[in-house]
Amino acid sequence: MSTITTSAPPIGRWRLFVVLGGLYLAQSIPSYLIAAALPPIMREAGVSRTAIGYLSLLFLPLVLKFLWAPYVDRLRPFARAHRAGWIIVTQTGVILCILALLPLGPTHVIGIIAVGFVASLLISTQDIATDGYAAKYLPPEDRAIGNAIQGGSIAFGVVIGGTFGLLLYHYAGWTTMLLVIAAFSLLPLIAAFAMRESDPVAPQQAPRPSIMAFLRRTEVRQVLWIALIYRVSEGLVKAMEGPYLVDAGVPLNQIGYLSGISATTAGLAGAVIAAVLVRRFGTATTLGLLGLLRTLCFALFAAHALGWITGALPLFGAAGFQTLIRYMEIVALYSLFMSVTSSSQPGTDFTILACAQLIVYLVGSMLSGKIADLMGYGPLFSLATALSAIAVLATLHILASLRRQETGAS
Repeated sequence: MSTITTSAPPIGRWRLFVVLGGLYLAQSIPSYLIAAALPPIMREAGVSRTAIGYLSLLFLPLVLKFLWAPYVDRLRPFARAHRAGWIIVTQTGVILCILALLPLGPTHVIGIIAVGFVASLLISTQDIATDGYAAKYLPPEDRAIGNAIQGGSIAFGVVIGGTFGLLLYHYAGWTTMLLVIAAFSLLPLIAAFAMRESDPVAPQQAPRPSIMAFLRRTEVRQVLWIALIYRVSEGLVKAMEGPYLVDAGVPLNQIGYLSGISATTAGLAGAVIAAVLVRRFGTATTLGLLGLLRTLCFALFAAHALGWITGALPLFGAAGFQTLIRYMEIVALYSLFMSVTSSSQPGTDFTILACAQLIVYLVGSMLSGKIADLMGYGPLFSLATALSAIAVLATLHILASLRRQETGAS
């Protein structure tokens, strides 16, 4: 895969890993406070499910952040700190947003959504800067490790912002929860001050980072196709996994244990396993293997829904293994995305590709319920199985074409 190389920053390899872990943890803690802790807290306080559903508006910046990614690559909050400056500004703003929730309480829906939307904009902007920093300074052989660090940091963010946040609220109340989470969000900010950037101010005549500059590059357009097709089937299954388990007679407490345990272990184990696979066998082989295993998981769901196999154990195995595969896919996909980012606009290039795969996933999630209502779970999961297999074959074909182009160019 061709890539534009850049000189390494004056920072050691292991220090870079620690900095990236801190940066990704910084955005994960407040993210999962909002996404994982607040909805059940609001429900317990008597807020209606309809009102809680409006919290989905907070995901919009995560999907649309590619629109302002070029400005993060282009502009510097501080003269001597480019991406570090963005992270310092945005994380400070996020902490202030957490503190702004203090006088509102869990029943002030409009206030929580307003403050949460500002926080989501800041977190999304911070993510552009962090991903751009990782894409620019991680050498090719360390990209999988860098993305594994991201997966592990997200897992810890789930525990601190989500699980620990709920426990704090249960035992100590709203104010204590927010103050403690704000303090935890302050600690990873140290990582921003430890960043090292060899990122000179661009000359006046230099090309400006833009979406059009992204689209003008042939290899990045081909990887964009992979971003748009590889996960096209996943939203169809993941969105209906919980409802299907309920309809199959699995108790809610067992579903909760399955979801919590598989997400935590998969976030850590999956990230490590994927990093090893990518480093040893390459991105194409890893994506092909994971796609095959994912297709088999979907086929198991389809067979159960169609009555070809019975019992809860196959479902638990398929659901847990699918979660593991999903975390592993992200490491492999993000390593691929980083391999085609340019040094002049790494945040823009990576963000467009990351948003593309997320948009496709969300579209599948939105369509899944309608398809299940019209056709049933069996046809839904069968469709997902077929789409998964087709996507894997198409991805391998594109990657082989890119490899041939690279060989021909050299």
